[in-house]
Amino acid sequence: MKLIRLRAPRGLDRLELTEEDRPEPRPGEVLVRIRASSLNFHDVMVALGKIPCADGRVPMTDGAGEVIAVGDGVDAFRVGDPVVSTFYPDWLDGEATPAAKRVIPGETVDGYAREYACMPARAFTKAPAGYTHVEAATLTCAGVTAWRGLVVRGRVKPGDTVLILGTGGVSLFALQLAKAAGARVIATSSSEEKLEKLQRLGADEVVNYRATPDWGQKAKDLTDGRGVDHVMEVGGPGTLAQSIAACRTGGHIALIGVLTGFVAEVAIPALFSNQIRISGISIGSRADQEDMIRAITANRLKPVIDRCFPLREIAMAFAYYESQKHFGKVCLEL
Repeated sequence: MKLIRLRAPRGLDRLELTEEDRPEPRPGEVLVRIRASSLNFHDVMVALGKIPCADGRVPMTDGAGEVIAVGDGVDAFRVGDPVVSTFYPDWLDGEATPAAKRVIPGETVDGYAREYACMPARAFTKAPAGYTHVEAATLTCAGVTAWRGLVVRGRVKPGDTVLILGTGGVSLFALQLAKAAGARVIATSSSEEKLEKLQRLGADEVVNYRATPDWGQKAKDLTDGRGVDHVMEVGGPGTLAQSIAACRTGGHIALIGVLTGFVAEVAIPALFSNQIRISGISIGSRADQEDMIRAITANRLKPVIDRCFPLREIAMAFAYYESQKHFGKVCLEL
């Protein structure tokens, strides 16, 4: 089978295409023919060596394909089932624990930049009916993150206003989930072309954050001064102050990303005086993924795919992702 191994000292030039024997499932495992994977910020951090991993690690946390063999004791899947991986194979339900988050494909164990993967059956869920493998591969990280931030933690409801930042996978999933819930969406980007695409996707209002540096106040103005109910905060230090400014009293910020860095100065009085609730979101559980799949199936939601690359061009896929030219998900097809 073909696969990618990330060699020390890591970097996009250290992603090595190789061939190895196909594994066979042990008791409790399934053998999946991986057909697609999708890129996330986490994968970039691993590839660049900013998140440590073992020499020779197979990267990529997202994987989708079909079951081709099952080990003894597996009754949740049958040969031929289309499946999608979970980000934390050991976080099955409820709140996370350190033990539940210890195993991460593509980081602490081999991920899905490979044609075949043997993993415990709990490491997969069934894919949504009617999804291609590429579409299913977008759900593991970006889809579940948006779901947990907006639905599980945010408890979004009809009539709420949701502010999304940028046009990455999490933000676009959040836009679609918010509209399915009957919420109003305000979206930001620095590109007029992307703002037009956001409107076509369902955004009710758009704000160019480059043309309007005080975009948090602008978002608040678009709610007649009340403020937004939810912010899907993917930027981190460089955007958090504006997200706080956008919120209504008692509003919710789903703190998801660190695209602008890791350390921020926060005006504490702005948080407690406005009773703003901040939820740290680190993907979600297997149960969250299954709930999300039922919701997207019922609402016929489809992920936004920007571009696909073959496995051998994984370095090019990462470079394209880092260029920030994409609108939606960047994927690998195997």
